[in-house]
Amino acid sequence: MNLNELSIVEARIKLDNKEISSRELTLSCLAQIKKLDSEIQACLLVDEEGALMAADQADKIISASDYQVDANHDLLGIPYLCKDIIMTKGLRTTAASKILENYIAPYSAQVVKKLQTAGAVLLGKTNLDEFAHGASTENSAYGPTHNPLDLTRVPGGSSGGSAAAVASNMCLFSIGSDTGGSIRQPASFCGVVGLKPSYGRVSRFGLLSMTSSTDVIGILAKTVEDTALVLKNIAGPDNLDATTLSDTPDNYPQEVSKITNLKGLKIGLPTEYFLKELDPLVSQRIKEQAEKLKTAGAELVTLSLPYTKYGIPVYYIITPSEISSNLARFDGIGWGSAQEKAFDLHEFYEINRGIGFGPEVKRRIMLGTYALSAGYYDAYYKKAQAVRTLIIKDFTQAFQQVDVLLTPTTPHPAFKIGEQIDDPLTMYLEDIFVTGASLAGLPAISVPAGLVPTKDGPEMPIGTQLIAPQLQETRLLQVAKFLE
Repeated sequence: MNLNELSIVEARIKLDNKEISSRELTLSCLAQIKKLDSEIQACLLVDEEGALMAADQADKIISASDYQVDANHDLLGIPYLCKDIIMTKGLRTTAASKILENYIAPYSAQVVKKLQTAGAVLLGKTNLDEFAHGASTENSAYGPTHNPLDLTRVPGGSSGGSAAAVASNMCLFSIGSDTGGSIRQPASFCGVVGLKPSYGRVSRFGLLSMTSSTDVIGILAKTVEDTALVLKNIAGPDNLDATTLSDTPDNYPQEVSKITNLKGLKIGLPTEYFLKELDPLVSQRIKEQAEKLKTAGAELVTLSLPYTKYGIPVYYIITPSEISSNLARFDGIGWGSAQEKAFDLHEFYEINRGIGFGPEVKRRIMLGTYALSAGYYDAYYKKAQAVRTLIIKDFTQAFQQVDVLLTPTTPHPAFKIGEQIDDPLTMYLEDIFVTGASLAGLPAISVPAGLVPTKDGPEMPIGTQLIAPQLQETRLLQVAKFLE
């Protein structure tokens, strides 16, 4: 096995036993990036010099006479990649947009600082749909990312670069963001684990905002146990982000390792997520995953979430509305660089935002501005927020009956690059199973559920989604462990 193919847990043992060094591990990941990324295009930036400096520092700590093998060093010397919508001091942060093509972040996001404190090694930044607007990573201003399992297919989005990087062993884990499925959907398409924590569990300070009421920073990893290790290191309150939760996070790896069966646990199967239109092979595979949990002692309960069908329309009114507000700052003056001169300020904005933003970003800004405009605010945005409350109520009532919900992550495996790019509505429907948890602020995880046949290519991965009540990441990870 090449070093870059190790899980975090496996690498930690070898590092602590002095069988390998962080420099060797980092060089193995960098070599994999050089070997594959010209085809996959998962990375927008590779900081080889910075990564090797961080690896050497980790080796220095590990080789010291007073080094202790303990839980404080979970991620010491472990190489990772970070989605390029998250600020990294001194490195380019583009959000995959031309308007930020030469933007150098003046500070690091809190999640990056926490990982730096933990001794993790930042290799570089990953590709995404521009400003995280998409479900395929085809909307990047720097070209699409390709699914490493079939280069003719998308890796999902918007964290497609982060998912593809983990799936192709360019890093041991990656950081992404999930607003309406942007970690879970690409995790499903690429066959890796993808966790969206509860809203407020991880600081968003330093994340370029897309939809402030649903944005969450999360994790893509090779195993559930690895995911628990990373979450332990990035979760917690932050006085720089008023939306973070004040409670102390659990010791997730410890809690996951404790559980030996699922006796007494009730797993809900919502009928609205197993539509007759769902690919029968996907439905069958997900139900097989549910039977695994039953074998482990859980009780399966069929229930209903009647407002699920409104998730997509609600999400695609609230999301463009918040995008319209959040992206107003990118004007070529305060944020972004001016491309052209203009006669007056209005023309300056029109020219530079016109050049700087791609088609999908413009589409969402226009939709959101319309939904918030005088005469339409009550009919669209206000009504969407009211229905969002009903969706949250659905989940609250469901969790009075069951402990965790189990659903498909996606309705089908990865589709071909270019297949849906000219059909925005079809692309938006890719989020059908993942928007609900985002609108309700709930923790959710996608775990690989095996391969299914495709019409015009090789078998491709799909994922099982688990959703838990808010702040119940421990329960979520414990159940997910039994699906591996």
